[in-house]
Amino acid sequence: MPMKTKTVFVCQECGTNSVRWVGKCPNCESWNSFVEEQSAAHPETQKLRLQMAALSVSPVLLKDVDTRQERRFLTGMSEFDRVMGGGVVPGSVTLIGGDPGIGKSTIVIQSGYGLARQGLKVLYVSGEESVAQAKLRADRVAKDFGGADLFVVNAIDVQEIVDHVHTLKPQVVVIDSIQVVHLAELSSSPGSVAQVRESAAVFTQLAKAKGIALFLVGHVTKEGMLAGPRVLEHMVDTVLYFEGERYSSYRVLRTNKNRFGSTNEIGVFEMTAAGLQEVPNPSEIFLSERPRDSSGSVVVPVLEGTRPFLVEIQGLVSRSAFGMVRQKAQGFDSNRLALLVAVLEKRLGLNLGDKDIFLNVVGGVKVMDPAADLAVILAVASALLDKPVAHDLAVLGEVGLSAEVRSVSQIEVRVNEAQKLGFTRCIMPKNNLKGKADHQPKGIKLIPVTNVREALDKM
Repeated sequence: MPMKTKTVFVCQECGTNSVRWVGKCPNCESWNSFVEEQSAAHPETQKLRLQMAALSVSPVLLKDVDTRQERRFLTGMSEFDRVMGGGVVPGSVTLIGGDPGIGKSTIVIQSGYGLARQGLKVLYVSGEESVAQAKLRADRVAKDFGGADLFVVNAIDVQEIVDHVHTLKPQVVVIDSIQVVHLAELSSSPGSVAQVRESAAVFTQLAKAKGIALFLVGHVTKEGMLAGPRVLEHMVDTVLYFEGERYSSYRVLRTNKNRFGSTNEIGVFEMTAAGLQEVPNPSEIFLSERPRDSSGSVVVPVLEGTRPFLVEIQGLVSRSAFGMVRQKAQGFDSNRLALLVAVLEKRLGLNLGDKDIFLNVVGGVKVMDPAADLAVILAVASALLDKPVAHDLAVLGEVGLSAEVRSVSQIEVRVNEAQKLGFTRCIMPKNNLKGKADHQPKGIKLIPVTNVREALDKM
């Protein structure tokens, strides 16, 4: 019997279906996001869904559910385990995205090898590389496989991958990548909205039913978003982004969503010829090449989750050679930079209206902590006035629109990190010292300020 096909239009952002093309999605309100797809009601698709449904469990009373924390699998990479919330949860689905060549395949095969060394059976499904190519990559990151149960297979058919899972019964499965696997019953090409959505749904249901820790590697678009429907991020338990500059050896693994841990944790790695190496002390790395007696350079203790580290913020101010001034930021929100520059102009009277302003966070790190506001303002002011900031001075504080310096969280952790790196003075919000004036830490002098002008005077 021939298959019955029909044409549907699917939103690439949220997966909404429509019988005709529309310019604006009625669900997510995105423009020009509908693409045409051919769908087919194939009996094999129904068979595969029935197999998945047969694995489902019966309902239980909520009061009878055991709330004791499940045992987590440790990969042996402390940076990766911390980002995951303390380890890999059995039955969880993790999506890892990043730019091409950033190291996605490297980190999943290293973590897979680490899990296999713990006695777990791991299946690595390589859809983009042959088995021999995967072995060459693995030889760089792990010289001795010993008795590790790390299986590798080259497959892109979903039914074939499901059969391998039923046969091997692994505890961990890695799909590299979700954009190349496909259901043969769907007429659309691999990587399309329907293929990615349906394939991920099958793998997710399989992982939940069998208690398999599943890793999905995802491609990103030129805008830096994960390719495929946005519903893909809703389906999984954890979404990780692997970030880094193209010509920098340092990589940052950042959590965007995590049902089993904090979404503020990051892991720092260095890409070497032998794979990814953990960076236990990123503060020392980011400050290792900081110049002395150079204007526009300010150090700020930022906090990502529970981890403090110091980064250098560099500012450069120059006279604009064109009719329109430019404000560029690398590693910092450009809109936030424009706001802080406006505060300098309006509240402190600095003439920046005809200047090009450039801001850079050294090391390829993206700073989202509001405590970096004061450091950004002082970096721009230092570059404008051509007055260097003292080499032993750290700066932190959130800046409001009235140029007031507001308090930040976990001030003790930040100050301790600055003290460990040899900083002897720290400009900080005055409200953070309330009730702590008699408990000054040894080895570092705390300089409280209430507004930006006061911070400039004491800089």
